[in-house]
Amino acid sequence: MRLDKTSNPAFNDYFWDNSNKSSQKMTVKGILIKTLFSLLIITTITVGIWKLYSQGTNIKWFVTGGMLSAIIISVVISVRQHWAWFLVPLYAVAKGVFLGGITSYAHAKFPNMPYQAIGVTVITFFVMLSLYQTRIIVVTKKLRSVIITACASIFVVYIISWILSFFGIKSFLWGTSWLAIVFNIVAAIFASLALLLDFDYIERHKNKAPKTKEWFATWGLLVTIIWLYVEILRLMKKLAIRF
Repeated sequence: MRLDKTSNPAFNDYFWDNSNKSSQKMTVKGILIKTLFSLLIITTITVGIWKLYSQGTNIKWFVTGGMLSAIIISVVISVRQHWAWFLVPLYAVAKGVFLGGITSYAHAKFPNMPYQAIGVTVITFFVMLSLYQTRIIVVTKKLRSVIITACASIFVVYIISWILSFFGIKSFLWGTSWLAIVFNIVAAIFASLALLLDFDYIERHKNKAPKTKEWFATWGLLVTIIWLYVEILRLMKKLAIRF
């Protein structure tokens, strides 16, 4: 496995090696601005859905609709790289709808829990960034392979569980058993470790890749950050129910 591989599809070599030459290059500042812009969209949509739910609006299909829309948009981004500049904001909208749904349900049952999950997510992000920047954790070929394998396995388990739900089979993932809790903990750990791969890939390509690739980097960070938040929120809900 090559050293520059990553578990995040947005940071796959396919999207970078076929880049056209450009005088303007990808910068960390550009990625930061686009990421903050996308997070602002997500936050705005989430708050809007939250208010609709508090007013009695049925948001049952918001979660499913937002999730499916985000998946479709991600697939399109994968095959139409030059569309990323407007697809990533649309992805943010879809994820905002999705997060608005699950966050509303969580807050209704456990007030303030979403705020706590956001806090943990932000802290985790900066902790992982610090560990990477100080080289306390070095992204080696072996570590990269372990993270990629684990993330892929987790993804497969979720897909299988999702497919089984269509046949009325409820997976252990949605319960509050110790097995479900341990799985959530493992998923949250590898979601945070996936940030290391994102940081590493950005560092490898900053000031080298075309400016337009900043949208791919933004997409990649959003995928990981949102995954981390969802895992933390689900874990906190299960622990609250169980204890």
